[in-house]
Amino acid sequence: MKTRTKRQKAIIKRRIFLGACAIILVSAIAVICLAVSAIVKTVKPERIKTSPKEKQSKTVDSSSDKGTETVTATVINTGDIILHDRIFKDALLPDGSFDFSDFFKVTGDRFKSADYAVANLEVTLGGSEAGAYSGFPAFNSPDTLLDPIKNAGIDLLLTANNHSYDTGFSGLKRTVSRVKEYGFDFIGTKESENDPTYIIKDINGIKIGITCFTYETKSAPDGRKTLNGNVLASDAQDFINSFDYDEIEKFYKAAKSIVKNMKADKADAIVFYMHWGEEYKRSPNTWQKSIAQKLCNMGVDVIVGGHPHVLQPVSLLHSENSKKTTVCAYSLGNAISNQRRELLKTLCPTGHSEDGALFTYTFTKTDGKTKLTAVDLVPTYLDKFTKNGKYRYTMYPIDNAAAADSYGLGTTTVAKLKESFARTKEVVGEGLTECQNSLGCKIRFKD
Repeated sequence: MKTRTKRQKAIIKRRIFLGACAIILVSAIAVICLAVSAIVKTVKPERIKTSPKEKQSKTVDSSSDKGTETVTATVINTGDIILHDRIFKDALLPDGSFDFSDFFKVTGDRFKSADYAVANLEVTLGGSEAGAYSGFPAFNSPDTLLDPIKNAGIDLLLTANNHSYDTGFSGLKRTVSRVKEYGFDFIGTKESENDPTYIIKDINGIKIGITCFTYETKSAPDGRKTLNGNVLASDAQDFINSFDYDEIEKFYKAAKSIVKNMKADKADAIVFYMHWGEEYKRSPNTWQKSIAQKLCNMGVDVIVGGHPHVLQPVSLLHSENSKKTTVCAYSLGNAISNQRRELLKTLCPTGHSEDGALFTYTFTKTDGKTKLTAVDLVPTYLDKFTKNGKYRYTMYPIDNAAAADSYGLGTTTVAKLKESFARTKEVVGEGLTECQNSLGCKIRFKD
Protein backbone atom coordinates (compact mmCIF):
# COMPACT_ATOMS: atom_id res chain seq x y z
CA MET A 1 0.00 0.00 0.00
CA LYS A 2 1.26 3.41 -0.97
CA THR A 3 1.96 5.63 2.03
CA ARG A 4 0.06 9.02 1.91
CA THR A 5 1.94 12.20 2.51
CA LYS A 6 0.92 14.68 5.22
CA ARG A 7 -0.49 17.00 2.51
CA GLN A 8 -2.71 14.25 1.07
CA LYS A 9 -4.01 13.33 4.52
CA ALA A 10 -4.90 16.98 5.18
CA ILE A 11 -6.87 17.22 1.91
CA ILE A 12 -8.88 14.08 2.74
CA LYS A 13 -9.76 15.40 6.20
CA ARG A 14 -10.89 18.73 4.73
CA ARG A 15 -13.18 16.97 2.23
CA ILE A 16 -14.76 14.87 4.95
CA PHE A 17 -15.37 18.00 7.05
CA LEU A 18 -16.95 19.97 4.16
CA GLY A 19 -19.21 17.01 3.30
CA ALA A 20 -20.46 16.78 6.88
CA CYS A 21 -21.15 20.52 6.92
CA ALA A 22 -23.17 20.24 3.73
CA ILE A 23 -25.29 17.43 5.17
CA ILE A 24 -25.96 19.45 8.34
CA LEU A 25 -26.92 22.57 6.29
CA VAL A 26 -29.38 20.69 4.07
CA SER A 27 -31.01 19.11 7.13
CA ALA A 28 -31.36 22.51 8.81
CA ILE A 29 -32.99 24.04 5.72
CA ALA A 30 -35.48 21.15 5.54
CA VAL A 31 -36.43 21.63 9.18
CA ILE A 32 -36.93 25.39 8.67
CA CYS A 33 -39.13 24.84 5.56
CA LEU A 34 -41.33 22.38 7.45
CA ALA A 35 -41.73 24.87 10.29
CA VAL A 36 -42.63 27.78 7.95
CA SER A 37 -45.16 25.59 6.12
CA ALA A 38 -46.85 24.72 9.39
CA ILE A 39 -47.04 28.40 10.38
CA VAL A 40 -48.48 29.48 7.00
CA LYS A 41 -51.27 26.91 7.28
CA THR A 42 -52.43 28.46 10.52
CA VAL A 43 -52.55 32.06 9.21
CA LYS A 44 -55.70 33.20 7.30
CA PRO A 45 -54.94 35.13 4.12
CA GLU A 46 -55.74 38.85 4.27
CA ARG A 47 -58.80 39.83 2.24
CA ILE A 48 -58.13 42.22 -0.60
CA LYS A 49 -59.92 45.48 0.02
CA THR A 50 -61.99 46.83 -2.84
CA SER A 51 -63.38 50.27 -3.55
CA PRO A 52 -67.17 50.69 -3.37
CA LYS A 53 -67.36 50.56 -7.19
CA GLU A 54 -65.55 47.19 -7.16
CA LYS A 55 -67.69 45.59 -4.49
CA GLN A 56 -69.69 42.54 -5.44
CA SER A 57 -72.65 41.88 -3.24
CA LYS A 58 -72.91 38.11 -2.93
CA THR A 59 -74.45 35.83 -0.36
CA VAL A 60 -74.84 32.08 -0.26
CA ASP A 61 -77.97 30.44 1.07
CA SER A 62 -76.76 27.43 3.07
CA SER A 63 -80.27 25.94 3.26
CA SER A 64 -79.75 24.43 -0.18
CA ASP A 65 -77.30 21.63 -0.88
CA LYS A 66 -76.12 23.45 -4.00
CA GLY A 67 -76.28 26.89 -2.40
CA THR A 68 -78.17 29.92 -3.75
CA GLU A 69 -76.01 32.70 -5.15
CA THR A 70 -77.46 36.20 -4.87
CA VAL A 71 -75.96 39.36 -6.34
CA THR A 72 -77.26 42.92 -6.21
CA ALA A 73 -76.69 46.05 -8.30
CA THR A 74 -77.58 49.49 -6.96
CA VAL A 75 -77.69 52.45 -9.34
CA ILE A 76 -77.87 56.04 -8.05
CA ASN A 77 -79.23 58.84 -10.23
CA THR A 78 -79.30 62.60 -10.04
CA GLY A 79 -80.97 65.24 -12.17
CA ASP A 80 -80.04 67.85 -14.75
CA ILE A 81 -76.56 69.41 -14.82
CA ILE A 82 -76.98 72.79 -16.53
CA LEU A 83 -74.18 75.35 -16.65
CA HIS A 84 -75.86 78.74 -16.87
CA ASP A 85 -73.59 81.68 -17.65
CA ARG A 86 -73.75 83.01 -14.08
CA ILE A 87 -72.20 79.75 -12.87
CA PHE A 88 -69.21 79.56 -15.19
CA LYS A 89 -68.55 83.31 -15.12
CA ASP A 90 -68.22 83.27 -11.33
CA ALA A 91 -66.15 80.07 -11.49
CA LEU A 92 -63.58 81.71 -13.78
CA LEU A 93 -60.14 82.08 -12.18
CA PRO A 94 -57.45 84.66 -13.03
CA ASP A 95 -55.42 82.08 -14.98
CA GLY A 96 -58.38 81.33 -17.27
CA SER A 97 -59.32 78.01 -15.65
CA PHE A 98 -62.58 77.28 -13.82
CA ASP A 99 -63.28 76.16 -10.28
CA PHE A 100 -66.38 73.94 -10.12
CA SER A 101 -65.14 71.96 -7.13
CA ASP A 102 -67.97 72.96 -4.78
CA PHE A 103 -70.70 71.25 -6.84
CA PHE A 104 -70.50 67.73 -5.44
CA LYS A 105 -68.18 68.10 -2.47
CA VAL A 106 -70.93 66.81 -0.16
CA THR A 107 -72.64 64.27 -2.44
CA GLY A 108 -69.51 62.61 -3.86
CA ASP A 109 -69.48 59.88 -1.23
CA ARG A 110 -73.08 59.00 -2.11
CA PHE A 111 -72.23 58.44 -5.76
CA LYS A 112 -69.11 56.45 -4.93
CA SER A 113 -70.88 54.19 -2.46
CA ALA A 114 -73.35 52.96 -5.09
CA ASP A 115 -72.37 50.39 -7.69
CA TYR A 116 -73.09 52.78 -10.58
CA ALA A 117 -73.93 56.49 -10.78
CA VAL A 118 -75.85 58.37 -13.50
CA ALA A 119 -76.43 62.07 -14.27
CA ASN A 120 -77.96 64.09 -17.12
CA LEU A 121 -75.42 66.33 -18.89
CA GLU A 122 -77.67 69.04 -20.31
CA VAL A 123 -75.02 71.11 -22.08
CA THR A 124 -72.68 70.72 -25.03
CA LEU A 125 -68.89 70.87 -24.97
CA GLY A 126 -68.51 72.55 -28.34
CA GLY A 127 -65.02 73.93 -27.74
CA SER A 128 -63.56 77.19 -29.05
CA GLU A 129 -64.60 76.29 -32.59
CA ALA A 130 -68.21 76.78 -31.45
CA GLY A 131 -67.43 80.28 -30.20
CA ALA A 132 -67.40 81.69 -26.68
CA TYR A 133 -68.72 79.80 -23.68
CA SER A 134 -72.43 80.43 -23.27
CA GLY A 135 -75.43 79.53 -21.16
CA PHE A 136 -79.12 79.67 -21.99
CA PRO A 137 -80.50 79.39 -24.63
CA ALA A 138 -77.54 77.71 -26.41
CA PHE A 139 -75.20 75.96 -23.96
CA ASN A 140 -71.48 75.72 -24.77
CA SER A 141 -69.63 74.78 -21.58
CA PRO A 142 -65.91 74.43 -20.78
CA ASP A 143 -64.59 70.89 -20.93
CA THR A 144 -63.46 71.14 -17.31
CA LEU A 145 -67.10 70.92 -16.22
CA LEU A 146 -66.43 67.19 -16.47
CA ASP A 147 -63.77 67.35 -13.73
CA PRO A 148 -66.10 67.65 -10.70
CA ILE A 149 -68.52 65.19 -12.26
CA LYS A 150 -65.76 62.61 -12.68
CA ASN A 151 -64.25 63.30 -9.26
CA ALA A 152 -67.66 62.82 -7.65
CA GLY A 153 -67.79 59.23 -8.90
CA ILE A 154 -70.45 59.55 -11.60
CA ASP A 155 -70.07 56.79 -14.19
CA LEU A 156 -72.69 57.35 -16.90
CA LEU A 157 -73.70 60.61 -18.57
CA LEU A 158 -77.00 60.96 -20.41
CA THR A 159 -76.33 63.08 -23.48
CA ALA A 160 -79.72 63.11 -25.25
CA ASN A 161 -81.69 66.23 -24.35
CA ASN A 162 -83.22 69.25 -26.05
CA HIS A 163 -79.86 71.11 -25.84
CA SER A 164 -77.76 68.36 -27.45
CA TYR A 165 -77.53 70.29 -30.74
CA ASP A 166 -76.93 73.75 -29.29
CA THR A 167 -73.49 73.93 -30.93
CA GLY A 168 -74.44 72.06 -34.07
CA PHE A 169 -73.41 68.67 -35.38
CA SER A 170 -69.73 69.22 -34.59
CA GLY A 171 -70.62 70.24 -31.03
CA LEU A 172 -72.80 67.17 -30.56
CA LYS A 173 -69.97 64.87 -31.66
CA ARG A 174 -67.30 66.78 -29.75
CA THR A 175 -69.32 66.50 -26.55
CA VAL A 176 -69.32 62.71 -26.82
CA SER A 177 -65.64 62.72 -27.74
CA ARG A 178 -64.71 64.63 -24.58
CA VAL A 179 -67.00 62.48 -22.44
CA LYS A 180 -65.25 59.39 -23.80
CA GLU A 181 -61.80 60.85 -23.16
CA TYR A 182 -62.72 61.44 -19.53
CA GLY A 183 -63.64 57.77 -19.22
CA PHE A 184 -67.40 58.12 -18.78
CA ASP A 185 -69.97 55.73 -20.14
CA PHE A 186 -72.54 57.64 -22.20
CA ILE A 187 -75.82 57.06 -23.96
CA GLY A 188 -78.24 59.16 -26.02
CA THR A 189 -75.99 60.74 -28.66
CA LYS A 190 -73.14 59.49 -30.83
CA GLU A 191 -69.70 60.56 -31.93
CA SER A 192 -69.81 58.11 -34.84
CA GLU A 193 -72.39 55.85 -36.43
CA ASN A 194 -70.80 52.89 -34.66
CA ASP A 195 -71.65 54.24 -31.20
CA PRO A 196 -74.53 52.34 -29.53
CA THR A 197 -78.20 53.22 -29.27
CA TYR A 198 -78.21 51.39 -25.95
CA ILE A 199 -75.67 49.80 -23.66
CA ILE A 200 -75.66 46.61 -21.61
CA LYS A 201 -73.84 47.37 -18.37
CA ASP A 202 -72.67 44.41 -16.31
CA ILE A 203 -72.86 45.45 -12.66
CA ASN A 204 -71.84 42.73 -10.20
CA GLY A 205 -72.98 40.06 -12.64
CA ILE A 206 -76.34 41.72 -13.38
CA LYS A 207 -76.64 42.96 -16.95
CA ILE A 208 -78.70 46.16 -17.13
CA GLY A 209 -79.86 47.40 -20.51
CA ILE A 210 -79.81 51.21 -20.58
CA THR A 211 -80.97 53.73 -23.18
CA CYS A 212 -81.85 57.43 -23.25
CA PHE A 213 -84.26 59.46 -25.42
CA THR A 214 -85.21 63.11 -25.73
CA TYR A 215 -88.24 64.83 -27.21
CA GLU A 216 -87.95 66.82 -30.43
CA THR A 217 -89.41 70.23 -31.16
CA LYS A 218 -91.60 70.72 -34.23
CA SER A 219 -90.00 69.12 -37.29
CA ALA A 220 -88.60 71.16 -40.16
CA PRO A 221 -90.75 71.47 -43.31
CA ASP A 222 -88.59 68.84 -45.01
CA GLY A 223 -89.13 66.41 -42.14
CA ARG A 224 -85.70 66.76 -40.50
CA LYS A 225 -85.45 66.57 -36.72
CA THR A 226 -85.39 69.77 -34.70
CA LEU A 227 -84.00 70.23 -31.18
CA ASN A 228 -84.41 73.48 -29.25
CA GLY A 229 -85.36 75.14 -32.53
CA ASN A 230 -82.20 73.90 -34.29
CA VAL A 231 -82.72 71.83 -37.42
CA LEU A 232 -80.38 68.84 -37.49
CA ALA A 233 -78.20 68.39 -40.55
CA SER A 234 -79.23 65.59 -42.88
CA ASP A 235 -76.26 63.45 -41.87
CA ALA A 236 -76.93 64.07 -38.15
CA GLN A 237 -80.41 62.50 -38.02
CA ASP A 238 -79.25 59.16 -36.62
CA PHE A 239 -76.76 60.59 -34.10
CA ILE A 240 -79.32 61.23 -31.37
CA ASN A 241 -82.04 59.10 -29.78
CA SER A 242 -85.11 61.29 -30.06
CA PHE A 243 -88.86 61.12 -30.55
CA ASP A 244 -91.60 63.33 -31.96
CA TYR A 245 -94.79 63.59 -29.91
CA ASP A 246 -96.70 64.03 -33.17
CA GLU A 247 -95.32 60.75 -34.51
CA ILE A 248 -95.17 58.80 -31.28
CA GLU A 249 -95.80 55.44 -32.93
CA LYS A 250 -92.35 55.67 -34.53
CA PHE A 251 -90.87 55.96 -31.05
CA TYR A 252 -92.87 53.01 -29.76
CA LYS A 253 -91.64 50.92 -32.67
CA ALA A 254 -88.02 51.92 -31.97
CA ALA A 255 -88.40 51.33 -28.22
CA LYS A 256 -89.93 47.91 -28.77
CA SER A 257 -87.00 46.98 -31.04
CA ILE A 258 -84.49 48.18 -28.44
CA VAL A 259 -86.15 46.16 -25.68
CA LYS A 260 -86.13 43.09 -27.92
CA ASN A 261 -82.46 43.57 -28.79
CA MET A 262 -81.52 44.15 -25.15
CA LYS A 263 -83.13 40.86 -24.21
CA ALA A 264 -81.34 39.14 -27.09
CA ASP A 265 -78.11 40.56 -25.65
CA LYS A 266 -78.95 38.83 -22.34
CA ALA A 267 -80.03 41.92 -20.40
CA ASP A 268 -81.36 40.93 -16.96
CA ALA A 269 -83.12 44.27 -16.47
CA ILE A 270 -84.10 47.24 -18.65
CA VAL A 271 -83.99 50.95 -17.82
CA PHE A 272 -85.15 53.88 -20.00
CA TYR A 273 -84.06 57.45 -19.33
CA MET A 274 -86.51 59.96 -20.80
CA HIS A 275 -86.07 63.68 -21.42
CA TRP A 276 -89.70 64.81 -21.58
CA GLY A 277 -92.49 66.81 -20.00
CA GLU A 278 -93.04 70.51 -19.37
CA GLU A 279 -90.67 72.84 -17.59
CA TYR A 280 -91.56 73.79 -13.99
CA LYS A 281 -94.65 71.56 -13.93
CA ARG A 282 -94.69 69.43 -10.78
CA SER A 283 -97.00 66.79 -12.28
CA PRO A 284 -96.41 64.63 -15.37
CA ASN A 285 -98.47 65.54 -18.39
CA THR A 286 -100.61 63.20 -20.45
CA TRP A 287 -97.78 62.40 -22.85
CA GLN A 288 -95.43 61.37 -20.05
CA LYS A 289 -98.04 59.10 -18.49
CA SER A 290 -98.94 57.54 -21.83
CA ILE A 291 -95.32 56.90 -22.84
CA ALA A 292 -94.49 55.48 -19.40
CA GLN A 293 -97.42 53.06 -19.60
CA LYS A 294 -96.35 51.90 -23.06
CA LEU A 295 -92.79 51.27 -21.83
CA CYS A 296 -94.19 49.35 -18.88
CA ASN A 297 -96.22 47.19 -21.27
CA MET A 298 -93.01 46.48 -23.22
CA GLY A 299 -91.30 45.13 -20.12
CA VAL A 300 -89.17 48.08 -18.99
CA ASP A 301 -88.29 47.79 -15.29
CA VAL A 302 -87.41 51.39 -14.39
CA ILE A 303 -88.02 54.76 -16.07
CA VAL A 304 -86.12 57.88 -14.95
CA GLY A 305 -87.05 61.28 -16.35
CA GLY A 306 -85.64 64.76 -16.62
CA HIS A 307 -86.22 68.18 -18.24
CA PRO A 308 -88.98 69.81 -16.12
CA HIS A 309 -86.25 71.16 -13.75
CA VAL A 310 -88.49 70.41 -10.79
CA LEU A 311 -89.27 67.14 -9.08
CA GLN A 312 -92.25 65.13 -10.25
CA PRO A 313 -93.85 62.08 -8.57
CA VAL A 314 -92.51 58.55 -8.43
CA SER A 315 -95.18 56.12 -9.60
CA LEU A 316 -95.82 52.37 -9.63
CA LEU A 317 -97.14 51.27 -13.02
CA HIS A 318 -98.82 47.98 -13.94
CA SER A 319 -98.78 46.53 -17.44
CA GLU A 320 -102.03 46.01 -19.27
CA ASN A 321 -101.63 42.24 -18.99
CA SER A 322 -100.90 42.56 -15.24
CA LYS A 323 -97.64 40.64 -15.64
CA LYS A 324 -95.28 43.57 -15.20
CA THR A 325 -94.74 46.38 -12.70
CA THR A 326 -92.53 49.37 -13.46
CA VAL A 327 -91.22 52.14 -11.23
CA CYS A 328 -91.23 55.53 -12.92
CA ALA A 329 -89.52 58.63 -11.49
CA TYR A 330 -91.01 61.22 -13.85
CA SER A 331 -88.45 63.96 -13.11
CA LEU A 332 -85.50 64.24 -10.71
CA GLY A 333 -85.34 68.03 -10.90
CA ASN A 334 -82.05 69.90 -11.03
CA ALA A 335 -78.64 68.79 -9.86
CA ILE A 336 -76.71 71.92 -10.90
CA SER A 337 -78.31 75.06 -12.35
CA ASN A 338 -78.92 78.75 -11.72
CA GLN A 339 -82.69 78.44 -11.98
CA ARG A 340 -83.46 80.27 -8.74
CA ARG A 341 -86.76 81.54 -7.37
CA GLU A 342 -85.61 85.17 -7.53
CA LEU A 343 -84.94 84.77 -11.25
CA LEU A 344 -88.08 82.73 -12.07
CA LYS A 345 -90.55 85.14 -10.54
CA THR A 346 -93.40 84.09 -12.84
CA LEU A 347 -92.27 80.62 -14.03
CA CYS A 348 -91.32 79.08 -10.67
CA PRO A 349 -91.26 81.44 -7.69
CA THR A 350 -91.76 78.65 -5.12
CA GLY A 351 -88.18 77.34 -4.93
CA HIS A 352 -89.00 73.95 -6.50
CA SER A 353 -86.35 74.55 -9.20
CA GLU A 354 -83.72 74.53 -6.44
CA ASP A 355 -84.72 71.00 -5.40
CA GLY A 356 -83.35 67.74 -6.73
CA ALA A 357 -82.95 64.14 -5.69
CA LEU A 358 -80.68 61.14 -5.41
CA PHE A 359 -82.85 58.34 -6.73
CA THR A 360 -81.61 54.76 -6.39
CA TYR A 361 -82.90 51.48 -7.73
CA THR A 362 -81.58 48.04 -6.82
CA PHE A 363 -81.83 44.83 -8.82
CA THR A 364 -81.27 41.45 -7.17
CA LYS A 365 -80.33 38.31 -9.08
CA THR A 366 -80.78 34.87 -7.51
CA ASP A 367 -79.98 31.70 -9.44
CA GLY A 368 -80.27 33.54 -12.74
CA LYS A 369 -83.55 35.31 -11.98
CA THR A 370 -83.46 39.10 -11.65
CA LYS A 371 -86.02 41.43 -10.15
CA LEU A 372 -86.29 44.98 -8.87
CA THR A 373 -86.05 44.77 -5.08
CA ALA A 374 -85.67 48.35 -3.84
CA VAL A 375 -86.02 52.00 -4.75
CA ASP A 376 -85.22 55.07 -2.68
CA LEU A 377 -85.14 58.84 -3.08
CA VAL A 378 -83.13 61.25 -0.96
CA PRO A 379 -84.12 64.92 -1.42
CA THR A 380 -81.35 67.37 -2.30
CA TYR A 381 -81.10 71.14 -2.18
CA LEU A 382 -78.76 73.21 -4.37
CA ASP A 383 -77.34 75.98 -2.20
CA LYS A 384 -76.15 79.18 -3.88
CA PHE A 385 -73.71 81.12 -1.73
CA THR A 386 -70.90 83.63 -2.04
CA LYS A 387 -67.20 82.91 -1.59
CA ASN A 388 -64.53 85.53 -2.23
CA GLY A 389 -67.19 87.77 -3.74
CA LYS A 390 -68.31 85.12 -6.27
CA TYR A 391 -71.31 82.83 -6.40
CA ARG A 392 -70.74 79.15 -5.71
CA TYR A 393 -73.10 76.16 -5.74
CA THR A 394 -73.22 73.02 -3.59
CA MET A 395 -75.77 70.20 -3.62
CA TYR A 396 -76.78 68.94 -0.15
CA PRO A 397 -78.55 65.60 0.46
CA ILE A 398 -81.34 65.85 3.05
CA ASP A 399 -82.13 62.37 4.39
CA ASN A 400 -84.58 63.86 6.88
CA ALA A 401 -85.53 67.27 8.22
CA ALA A 402 -82.99 66.99 11.04
CA ALA A 403 -80.16 66.39 8.55
CA ALA A 404 -80.32 70.05 7.58
CA ASP A 405 -78.77 70.90 10.95
CA SER A 406 -75.78 68.57 10.46
CA TYR A 407 -73.88 70.59 7.84
CA GLY A 408 -72.95 73.53 10.06
CA LEU A 409 -74.63 76.04 7.75
CA GLY A 410 -76.14 79.37 8.66
CA THR A 411 -79.66 79.70 10.04
CA THR A 412 -81.10 81.00 6.76
CA THR A 413 -79.57 78.17 4.70
CA VAL A 414 -80.68 75.50 7.18
CA ALA A 415 -84.22 76.84 6.87
CA LYS A 416 -83.99 76.56 3.07
CA LEU A 417 -82.87 72.93 3.32
CA LYS A 418 -85.78 72.10 5.61
CA GLU A 419 -88.23 73.84 3.29
CA SER A 420 -86.76 71.91 0.36
CA PHE A 421 -87.18 68.61 2.21
CA ALA A 422 -90.84 69.42 2.91
CA ARG A 423 -91.48 70.38 -0.73
CA THR A 424 -89.92 67.18 -2.05
CA LYS A 425 -91.74 64.98 0.44
CA GLU A 426 -95.02 66.52 -0.65
CA VAL A 427 -94.29 65.83 -4.33
CA VAL A 428 -92.84 62.30 -4.18
CA GLY A 429 -93.81 60.91 -0.78
CA GLU A 430 -97.06 59.14 -1.61
CA GLY A 431 -95.88 57.48 -4.82
CA LEU A 432 -92.49 56.53 -3.42
CA THR A 433 -94.14 54.89 -0.42
CA GLU A 434 -96.42 52.89 -2.72
CA CYS A 435 -93.42 51.66 -4.70
CA GLN A 436 -91.48 50.77 -1.56
CA ASN A 437 -94.44 48.92 -0.08
CA SER A 438 -94.85 46.96 -3.31
CA LEU A 439 -91.18 45.95 -3.32
CA GLY A 440 -91.07 45.23 0.40
CA CYS A 441 -88.12 47.54 0.98
CA LYS A 442 -87.35 50.28 3.49
CA ILE A 443 -89.84 53.15 3.55
CA ARG A 444 -88.23 56.59 3.18
CA PHE A 445 -91.13 58.74 4.39
CA LYS A 446 -92.87 56.92 7.22
CA ASP A 447 -95.16 59.69 8.43
